[in-house]
Amino acid sequence: MKFIDEAKIEVVAGKGGNGAASFHREKFVPRGGPDGGDGGKGGSVWAVADENLNTLVEYRFVKRYQAKNGEKGHGSDRYGAGADDITLHMPVGTLIRDTATDEIVADLTYHGQRVCLAKGGKGGLGNIHFKSSVNRAPKQSTPGEEGEARSLQLELKVLADVGLLGMPNAGKSTLITAVSAARPKIADYPFTTMHPNLGVVRLDENHSFVMADIPGLIEGAAEGAGLGHRFLKHLQRTGLLLHVVDLAPFDENTDPAAEALAIVEELRKFDPELYEKPRWLVLNKLDMLDEEEAEVRAAAFLEAVGWNHPVPDDRFEFDMTTPRLFKISALAHQGTQDLVRQINQYLSEKKRLEAEKATAEKAALEIAAEQPKTDTSVLQAE
Repeated sequence: MKFIDEAKIEVVAGKGGNGAASFHREKFVPRGGPDGGDGGKGGSVWAVADENLNTLVEYRFVKRYQAKNGEKGHGSDRYGAGADDITLHMPVGTLIRDTATDEIVADLTYHGQRVCLAKGGKGGLGNIHFKSSVNRAPKQSTPGEEGEARSLQLELKVLADVGLLGMPNAGKSTLITAVSAARPKIADYPFTTMHPNLGVVRLDENHSFVMADIPGLIEGAAEGAGLGHRFLKHLQRTGLLLHVVDLAPFDENTDPAAEALAIVEELRKFDPELYEKPRWLVLNKLDMLDEEEAEVRAAAFLEAVGWNHPVPDDRFEFDMTTPRLFKISALAHQGTQDLVRQINQYLSEKKRLEAEKATAEKAALEIAAEQPKTDTSVLQAE
């Protein structure tokens, strides 16, 4: 199925049915009175997050979704039938924005999340509601309300814990294949990845995380060069970035350090928040070099990019703030297990700290709510 991560649609809710102005007519009942029923409600349009979907392709071809109107009221106290709602299933991670106001209508972040995109109009009131002691034969009724109508921009941002970034042919697809069950297209030429790929990295029954691979970036991506700029947004929800660098490029004139710095600059231009995300360095394809040459190239690269952080070592306490360096071969599976183990450790610690922070904030709010409120009127009188 073709990967589509953007679409524009129009949603129109149904109009409520009009209320009826009717009077009861029956033999031997000379003063039957008003008996006009209410109109039925118009159908609403809802969005539901579905983890079984991974593309917005359906909404690229069908642009308008309109619910039916409610049925009008009838005599003999019969109310009009309400119209059925329309439910639009969208991938988890879809951001829905109103194109007229640029307001975020919904951010679908978990399976089953349900959001109303356009509310159906209420049904009008029949004349039975207007009967009173001074108005025993009311002829008035009210029309049904119009349903809401909106033009919406759908934008899919994949939900992943870890995002891979790097130049084309850096080995990102090979890495996600080595550590997960994902099977993206892999070839010995650049730009083989044409859309984001997700892989679940499972360490054991109780520990796993999701890794996202996007098309490779090139210099000028933030301004629209290449393919990667279209997919950088998919890294905005990740908690950790892995910058994959090819230390053994086919072209001898290629400078890995210059390419790495160019990618960092593209992140800064595209989104400062994305630029500030924790970012670890992964030097790849070391299996294509002998041990001595690999060390020489790695040292030259680290000096050129100004890297001054130590290689991770189990002897030291895990530090959440220090960027980390890994030397691997994704193709030969060298160093990949240590990489995923430390990623899992980082994500687990991150979740623990976030849970502690949320608990502390909740406790602070509860304490504040229990504090007696000062009576300002008494203070003013004094």
